[in-house]
Amino acid sequence: MTSIYDYDVTDIEGNTRSMSGYKDKVLLIVNVASKCGFTPQYEGMEALYKKYHDQGLEVLGFPCDQFGNQEPGDEEAIVEFCSLTYGVTFDMFSKIDVNGPDADPLYVFLKKESPGLLGSEAIKWNFTKFLVGRDGKVLDRYAPQTSPAAIAGDIEEAL
Repeated sequence: MTSIYDYDVTDIEGNTRSMSGYKDKVLLIVNVASKCGFTPQYEGMEALYKKYHDQGLEVLGFPCDQFGNQEPGDEEAIVEFCSLTYGVTFDMFSKIDVNGPDADPLYVFLKKESPGLLGSEAIKWNFTKFLVGRDGKVLDRYAPQTSPAAIAGDIEEAL
């Protein structure tokens, strides 16, 4: 059986990283964008990361430009924006597709493990969030409009 730890991803610096490096951590995985109405959620994601990181939380941001061209920049521009605007210190990754034939395999897995409303696997918009337990199992999927703060209780339970 495939697990989240079987996937490799490319970090924002272009390095290949195995998801197995996150074993025994609770993960909040989010497709992000710099020019979205939900972009201020970076602040809440960073707050969760700072509050729970020492207890085992990792926040993983995956930039995506599939929704309204809201992530037009390259990786360097994304890093600069996230750092300067929101003080992001959690792990960021290279820009990916989350839907369609070129969808990143990690996202294919996440969507299969935790479909959205009415069983749809498609990601509907930026800032869809997946919470993954220490055992690598997807615990829940949250809609873009769900604020990071609203997930804090579920994160505490998973920790």
